[in-house]
Amino acid sequence: MVHAVGTPARRLHGVPESQLAWASVFGWGRLSILFWRKTRMCSRIHRCVVRTAIVACAVAAFGDHARADETAAPSVAATSDRVGAGLQYPLGVAAARDGTLVVADRLLPGLWHVTAGRIDPLAVGSKRFRTPLNAVRAVAVAPDGTVYAGDSATREVYRIPTQGEPQPLTGGAIGIPVDIAIDSSGRLFVSDLETQRVWRIDAKKSEPVEVATLAAPRGLFVDGKDRLWVVAASGEAPLVRVAADGTVEPVVTTRAFSFPHDVVVDDAGVAYVSDNYAHCIWRVSADGTPEKWVDGAPLVGPVGLALRNGNVLVADPRARQVFEIDPSKRVVPVITDGDGGPPGGRAP
Repeated sequence: MVHAVGTPARRLHGVPESQLAWASVFGWGRLSILFWRKTRMCSRIHRCVVRTAIVACAVAAFGDHARADETAAPSVAATSDRVGAGLQYPLGVAAARDGTLVVADRLLPGLWHVTAGRIDPLAVGSKRFRTPLNAVRAVAVAPDGTVYAGDSATREVYRIPTQGEPQPLTGGAIGIPVDIAIDSSGRLFVSDLETQRVWRIDAKKSEPVEVATLAAPRGLFVDGKDRLWVVAASGEAPLVRVAADGTVEPVVTTRAFSFPHDVVVDDAGVAYVSDNYAHCIWRVSADGTPEKWVDGAPLVGPVGLALRNGNVLVADPRARQVFEIDPSKRVVPVITDGDGGPPGGRAP
């Protein structure tokens, strides 16, 4: 089921915003004429104020029509064009229990299923800022198959239903949700780059609960023991574990990484960290010692990580690709259809 997320044209007391804007244009013009007739003066300040107001109202009037076009649900043809172009800027990837992947693409924008090398739309966002999934950055799949997404344009975390619109969970209480992790009880953990905090979202509560304050929290992962791992990109300890009571336990205590983004942990307790600037994936042993595991091409700027059947999945926005790395360090592109295009660009 494909969701096309859009926003209707805004109204005030049943009147479209565009009509109100045009009424303001004519209202300011008439007021200007009356003022000039009464005083026989039209000072430079007055002219400047009136002209600015008229231009602003006209822009609002025209902008309403443009916004209506931008926020309308993408047509079937438009969605097909996006799919045909392949991934544009994949920042996050998650794997369901059946092996199906869900990718968060910042520029398509929206969430996309990946099956047998092909991408298909799951929830398509609008190109208009401050609309759901316009700036989707994170995705996670719960054990029951429920998909969650973090969107910085609306400062929100969404539950993606099988039918209907994305469902907001916090009322806009999250600043910049960069990653999402889910524990065995179904609780969500969200890293917020704006507030420098990790939040917990409980199913029965509408407000997020603060878990920890960290320097530039990014990647999150809940391991098999229900321990929360966090990439604190600007911290003295760039990789930590956070206990249920908020106690922070350093794992990597040196500034070994250049620009770490995400983390996953295998069943043996070995962590893997993506490093965008170093173009590599780090392997962190159980004693906290980091070493480069996979370095350089075809990786260009790895960001999001996930696990599937013991392999590490890597979302690389600069390569416009999702890679899968097996224990022997063999790197295979997951997306085989569409035009990946040349690598380039930086994370917006």
